[in-house]
Amino acid sequence: MGARSILVTGASSGIGEATVHELVRRGFQVWATVRRAQDADRLSAQYGEKITVLRCDVTDAEQVAAVGERVRRNGALHGLVNNAGTAIPAPLEFIPLHEFRRQLDINLTGQLAVTQAVLPCLREARGRVVNIGSIGDRIAGPMLGAYHASKFGLVGLTDTLRAELAPAGIAVVLVEPGAIATPIWTTGAASAERLLADLPAEAMSRYRAQIDRTRKDAARAAKGGLPPSAVAVVIAKALTVKNPRPRYLVGRDAQVASVVARLPFRLRYRLTAARQ
Repeated sequence: MGARSILVTGASSGIGEATVHELVRRGFQVWATVRRAQDADRLSAQYGEKITVLRCDVTDAEQVAAVGERVRRNGALHGLVNNAGTAIPAPLEFIPLHEFRRQLDINLTGQLAVTQAVLPCLREARGRVVNIGSIGDRIAGPMLGAYHASKFGLVGLTDTLRAELAPAGIAVVLVEPGAIATPIWTTGAASAERLLADLPAEAMSRYRAQIDRTRKDAARAAKGGLPPSAVAVVIAKALTVKNPRPRYLVGRDAQVASVVARLPFRLRYRLTAARQ
């Protein structure tokens, strides 16, 4: 690959797909990972030789290793965008533990697995790692406990990677979007309906009001959130500016929530509880 190359995970839709588009527009050669064959075919047809699409589920160790080997064979990698993620909503009292673990595997462990797989070629280029967090990594609410746990964990992962990789000249950045109109909310809603159908009746009786509020918030985000392209522009900035900031908030709601997150604990809890 002659142009500078960037690897983007979770590129089939939403922020990932928008990031691929923005990076191609800026002249990067893009590696894009997707899970489904139809998404690989669609992106390949759309962008041709400007991108290389790889099939990869970030929770599959063999697939991650294969991606790392393929990318390393092509030399230096100038950036990694850890975007793959999902939201699995359910009350923590009743969420099956295998679903909780799957949330952490996708949103947290998978990010580290991909990073480990391509670090040798990032070192070669003194490249950058951009992790896609959420304002949900600063402030938590009901029904998304597994998601919040994964995103709060990603903050710690990102901060530690930043410290450990600084001597190698590899900058590590966390991008924290607010509500974005992406399929994560519709797929999350589908996951919620599937989970709720299997929960005991007492789960709905105890949590119906919070579940209904979460459904409305998800629908509002899917319809009225910022377009994914707004996040893609910030990601491209984090990959290209000379001295990137450690964190980038995206969206007015993210800015407001970041202020709430700095309030005294009792006041913060009172405000977030009142909203439910």
